[in-house]
Amino acid sequence: FHNMIGKSKKMQEIYSLIDLLSDVESTVLISGESGTGKELVAAALHYKGNRSNNNIVKVNCSALSEHLLESELFGHVRGSFTGAFKDKTGRFKTADGGTIFLDEIADISSKIQIKLLRVLQEKEFEQVGDSKTIKVDVRVIAASNQNLTDKVRDGLFREDLYYRLNVMKIIMPPLRERREDIPLLVEHFISVFNKKF
Repeated sequence: FHNMIGKSKKMQEIYSLIDLLSDVESTVLISGESGTGKELVAAALHYKGNRSNNNIVKVNCSALSEHLLESELFGHVRGSFTGAFKDKTGRFKTADGGTIFLDEIADISSKIQIKLLRVLQEKEFEQVGDSKTIKVDVRVIAASNQNLTDKVRDGLFREDLYYRLNVMKIIMPPLRERREDIPLLVEHFISVFNKKF
């Protein structure tokens, strides 16, 4: 099912949920341990939906510092900071009409959380170093391997942003909860590596 492998009851439920949510415009929060296939779910939601002819833009939020992430997400204008030698289009603008997948959303700073909340509420933002407002039509899918409820309780994640992201939730089960899928996965990876090597 869209590059996901599994016949277990839990995976069948995930497939059904993806079918239901693919054309819904609401944000989706995908949670689950590392390696459970959260990015595959995001891709399936995009490619099954009515935005599939447009871009899906993926951002690993934990891989970038706050300053770089802000520039990556929203873009910047020339001269807005040291090293900004030319204008840069942000990922939200690139994803206009399509989907943006924000992986490891729990790791973003409070400053980025505020800017992201505005994009979710108003569908608009400003580039770093510019006051001109840019409007976008983007579906947001976020993922985390951390418990965002705990982060909200500890004051590390904005409650209003959490509720904006958590409109619909998909929880990816770890492999230990769907062991009947292991033979299918073994067969798949043997085939992949046979072709590769």
